[in-house]
Amino acid sequence: MPSVAEVIVKVLEDEGIERVYGIPGDSIDPLVDAIRKSKSVKYVQSRHEEGSAFEASVEAKLSHKPSACMGTSGPGSIHLLNGLYDAKMDHAPVIAFTGQVESDMLGRDYFQEVDLVRLFDDVAVFNKVLVNPESAEYLVRRAIREARAKRGVAHINLPVDVLRKDAKYEGRKETFTPPIDYLPDFSKAIELINQSKKPVIMIGGGARGVAKELNDFAEKIGAPVIYALNGKGVLPDEDPKVMGGLGLLGSKPSVKAIDDADLLILLGTSFPYVSFLPKDTKVIQVDTDPSNIGKRVQVDVAFPVPIKDFLKIRSKVNEKAEKYYDKMRGSKEDWLKELSEQENDLSKPMRPQRVAYLVSQKCDDDATIVTDVGNVTMWTARHFRASGRQAFVFSSWLGSMGIGVPGGIGAYFARGKQTIVFAGDGGFTMTMMELITAKKYGVPIKVVVYNNSKLGMIKFEQEVMGYPEWGVDLYNPDFVKIAEAVGFKGYRMEDPRDESVIEEFLSTEGGAVLDAVVNPDERPMPPKLTFKQAEGYVISIFREKWQEITEGDNK
Repeated sequence: MPSVAEVIVKVLEDEGIERVYGIPGDSIDPLVDAIRKSKSVKYVQSRHEEGSAFEASVEAKLSHKPSACMGTSGPGSIHLLNGLYDAKMDHAPVIAFTGQVESDMLGRDYFQEVDLVRLFDDVAVFNKVLVNPESAEYLVRRAIREARAKRGVAHINLPVDVLRKDAKYEGRKETFTPPIDYLPDFSKAIELINQSKKPVIMIGGGARGVAKELNDFAEKIGAPVIYALNGKGVLPDEDPKVMGGLGLLGSKPSVKAIDDADLLILLGTSFPYVSFLPKDTKVIQVDTDPSNIGKRVQVDVAFPVPIKDFLKIRSKVNEKAEKYYDKMRGSKEDWLKELSEQENDLSKPMRPQRVAYLVSQKCDDDATIVTDVGNVTMWTARHFRASGRQAFVFSSWLGSMGIGVPGGIGAYFARGKQTIVFAGDGGFTMTMMELITAKKYGVPIKVVVYNNSKLGMIKFEQEVMGYPEWGVDLYNPDFVKIAEAVGFKGYRMEDPRDESVIEEFLSTEGGAVLDAVVNPDERPMPPKLTFKQAEGYVISIFREKWQEITEGDNK
């Protein structure tokens, strides 16, 4: 008869879960040993459990299938939480197994005893402790089902003595869910679209996988397409309909398009920055999660259906002779010219915009792009020209620094394509030990480190709030030597003219790190500032210049 641990692994095999990321420990070792004996479930040894959870989260984001991670009792499982919150907030199905002290020691303040069910209560859509060995198969199957259905984290806490006990395994039970063979009445949406002269489509992550249908629909109704961060890459950035992102990381033509719109069509997005959204415009919203509908703005017509189903109305809407996106052409051209001036500036210190742009021009057109959090997010969002075939991953809702390197590992396992990580020096040093994981398992990620020896976004935030820059200077190691010590190839780029460094970096067989030394004073200006933000920013710049003048006088 199999043990509980073996039953758990058999269920993972049944459900097509290919990897479990984690670090062994005494309370989880029976599960580790069961994975060792599995022919289809692989163990990936991370160097920190936060990395394990990030790896699982990003794999699930890209594969749209559940992935798994694990931690031992107490501190090992506590470390999982940050990466699991990334999965929760980006709606990625992740199964988290946590070890626990022996069940007869619970409640006795035993070594490494932590109430992990209580601790994980907020992060998990399903959260249970396994107390009866006979429930093992049911509980794991249910956890996977809940993670899939609710697109979130399912957590099972496993006392080590329970893992060692015998349990029954009855085998996979197919649960057939018949497809919905009816569609709602879209007539009101069709009417609003036909009446509109300036419709705008805004997409989020929910629009992935429907690029062709979306493109045809936007062409027919003449709508500019703008995107929330998770919608980047669904359509090519060079497409004349695509105005770019919206929000703090967005573009000027997107702001103009939405400000002048008479109809906003929200497809698979719950964009949080409501100050960028119109207040008196008609709104159609489509989202498979009904709780997202009307969350940000008042909605005139709503459909809790897959976007692909909604886009079937393109055969019924009137084709517009005058395309609104054509009227936006000049605004987009001006914006691209502004970006191009930054990207082609050859001054020193090197501008980070140039690095993002050059990589986008030289990488594979189906590459996976994983971006850490900070100013680096801006450089990718604006200056990486998406081909329409690439996949982009961000810590969009949690906004956690450190996702870059472990996220690159999960991304490579999910897609198997060229995988490029963009990270600031602050985010990179948080989880750079996961380079060791990448090397150990032959994951050939390419990591671009924007090295400005600053926490750049925090510096900018201090400026816009009127504070002096303080506490943001970084002491950095030699990133080339770090890479080489791990077994990666290390490159340094300081001269903006030296494009060959990027070409060699991207073509390197195996993993590589590019230490891109960039200007620490490059500011990620949003497309618009509130008056208060602008006031604080001006005060900060004045203070900075005054300090330079007075220091010069003192000398």
